Amino acid sequence: MNARRILPAVSVALQRGDTLLLVLRGRAPSRDFYAFPGGRVEDGETLEQAARRELCEETGLSVDGLSPLARMPVEGDEVDYDLQVFFGRHVAGEPVAADDAAEAMFFTLAEMEALPVLESVLEVGRRLLAGRPPSQSS
Repeated sequence: MNARRILPAVSVALQRGDTLLLVLRGRAPSRDFYAFPGGRVEDGETLEQAARRELCEETGLSVDGLSPLARMPVEGDEVDYDLQVFFGRHVAGEPVAADDAAEAMFFTLAEMEALPVLESVLEVGRRLLAGRPPSQSS
């Protein structure tokens, strides 16, 4: 039995007040589910550079500071992913869905719980929106 390839991937949990930014995934993995904006790390990119690029490509938004929040495995169709989730705070602008995001909006925790959302995204959302923000790196 061959081991599956594992590729590095990133996502951004972007918080605005009591809401988090989610995109409706248009491609696998997680097609038709809401998740944090993100994707594969390209050759030569750091994880943070990839997170900033993916956030911009999928939503048109940028972020000042990012801090590592969680790391988790994600199963894909042909390969698996080692996903690094980053945390950031919304600075300005409204999200516009682009690239493989079919929709991009900020949602409250109650709204997230009513959507087709990956359990790992809900878990992070509950932690962030329950008033327990991640520790910020200095």
